Amino acid sequence: MKVDSRPGARATHLRTSAKSFLSIFLSIAFVFPTGIVLPTPAAAKDKKPKQDAALKGLPITELSADEAILHALNRLAYGPRPGDVERVRQVGLAKWIEQQLNPNAIDDRAVEARLEQLPTLRMSTSKLLAEYPQPKQQEKQAAARGARPDRRPEQRPGDVAAATIATDMSDKVAQAAQEQTASAENAGSMKDDANAATMKQEPAAEMNAATRGAGKRDLLGGGDPNVVPRAIADDSKRPQRVVEELAMSKVARAIYSERQLQQVMDDFWFNHFNVFAGKGEDRWFLTSYEREVIQPHTMGKFKDLLTATAKSPAMLFYLDNFLSADPRAAGRMAAERAARQWRRGGFGRPWPPRAPQQQQAKKNVRGLNENYGRELMELHTLGVDGGYTQKDVTEVARCFTGWTIDKPREYADFKFDERLHDPDPKVVLGKNIHAGGMKDGEQVIELLARHPSTAKFISTKLARRFVSDTPPQSLVERMAQTFQSSDGDIRAVLKTMIYSPEFWSREAYRAKIKTPFELVVSTARALGADVDTPMPLVQWTGRIGEPLYQCQPPTGYADKSDAWVNTGALLNRLNYSLALAGNKVRGSRSDVGSLLGPEADGDAKAALNRAVQVFLGGQTAPTTVETLQKQLDSPQVLQAKLDDPVRRVDLGVVAGLVLGAPEFQRR
Repeated sequence: MKVDSRPGARATHLRTSAKSFLSIFLSIAFVFPTGIVLPTPAAAKDKKPKQDAALKGLPITELSADEAILHALNRLAYGPRPGDVERVRQVGLAKWIEQQLNPNAIDDRAVEARLEQLPTLRMSTSKLLAEYPQPKQQEKQAAARGARPDRRPEQRPGDVAAATIATDMSDKVAQAAQEQTASAENAGSMKDDANAATMKQEPAAEMNAATRGAGKRDLLGGGDPNVVPRAIADDSKRPQRVVEELAMSKVARAIYSERQLQQVMDDFWFNHFNVFAGKGEDRWFLTSYEREVIQPHTMGKFKDLLTATAKSPAMLFYLDNFLSADPRAAGRMAAERAARQWRRGGFGRPWPPRAPQQQQAKKNVRGLNENYGRELMELHTLGVDGGYTQKDVTEVARCFTGWTIDKPREYADFKFDERLHDPDPKVVLGKNIHAGGMKDGEQVIELLARHPSTAKFISTKLARRFVSDTPPQSLVERMAQTFQSSDGDIRAVLKTMIYSPEFWSREAYRAKIKTPFELVVSTARALGADVDTPMPLVQWTGRIGEPLYQCQPPTGYADKSDAWVNTGALLNRLNYSLALAGNKVRGSRSDVGSLLGPEADGDAKAALNRAVQVFLGGQTAPTTVETLQKQLDSPQVLQAKLDDPVRRVDLGVVAGLVLGAPEFQRR
């Protein structure tokens, strides 16, 4: 794809002009810690209207059909694309929801074709470590290859799985290319324009509190999003490329996948079981973590997901459990080694002398690490008020001793090392744990996954993500009951939530503020943008305040609106919508004219009304309309000087302003 070289085409921010002053004015006007008053349908004031056929089977009484469909697309997907509301109406909202709850039945080959241009997604951890090493490691590997003849590397189970995935993906893409030639051609230019790597950190928007201190080693946000980073620009084998391709795939899936609810749940669970890409080897572990741990379990049994994360090298490394060992293990192993040496030397030899105390202290003996035990209960299962004590944290940590990583710099497989495990009985939450070996940890997972506090904690987080920042307690209780009665069936819990009156209430409608990621993706979807190169959108996400895979603390990014509302973030949100709608984002193109229609081209007010209808469903607060209407005579909107008799509306600016309005920031 050719890069537009016209003056200003590569600019990321609006310059100091009428547009920049306008963006500042709107960001101040649109600071929205308070609610936005939306018009109430007249029918709701009197008698209840007959339910629309498109809403059959759903407990919807307070929203119109279009509102309900828009609500579903904003909560169970990343917002509507052009024509989506009508498509859902035709198939029926309940049927569309059932399809989303069963994603494996949905054909998603089009997005797979786009992802074919990101080779690291299908590589095993061992291959990523070998092909994208740190520069010093690369030099050592080259020297080693020159010193000894090549030998065939050991094939790990993960390599076989990754090879199978790659072969299956290639077959599907080949089939999709024959059936959907146009789609494949559009996706094909992705490789030519994929330009991404480490970036210089510049102060962007004020970030979520959870992001402070994050991303210092490997930024995916904060500089000019249109600048081509090095790792992909020179097609290098820098390790940064691994995380950058993972971030690009996340954006591409969210925009183009037909399995929208699965993508939303993938984001939810990754944030719940957060792993920071900037910590050591985790940048190589994250690809398999999301591919093999998170994605297959998004709507399965919670216990299976919890077990998969506990055994994941990414989580073991991130929370240091791979280092956790019974403090007495070193002494036991030393005694065993001494006994073997003594036996080899004969029974006539004296017992080997013990090493001096100072010398032993220098060996940095591994001991018990409580990081994982604490986060497992506080963040992954029971919640901070789940009824556990510090003693329980220690006991859980003892249960997971020996859960480690086999050769983390070669192939990084999960390994249980019996020698490091604490063999003594434990007591967790009043329950005796003495199954022995790895089963101690598995017994703890079973106990926590079925605990009532876990059911309540997970249900609350799901309701907060999908319903409101303060979800109704009655809904949370019903979801928790389903969680327990279904043995932690995530799909069943989601169904209880979606088929509840609370989910479709007027109070829940547009009650959530979009996170930066949701805003970036939903804007691209609303414009029907053709995104050849997702990297600039990844960088915009970071600039607005949510750098992907860069959340350092295990809490993950905040899921409440107040974390995302500040003047700097709002200014960047508006700048992004203006840039994307105006085709100023590298690798992305949209046709606003076709969305708004020819009648909008010469009439600024008609263009504004049409944009409000297309992007906001025709619903805006009076203050929003007044603020936008005041800008219609601006030369930047009319593409003309004040005395120019010929006036043509800049539809990109009009669309960008509407997409920057408070109503679009909500979902």
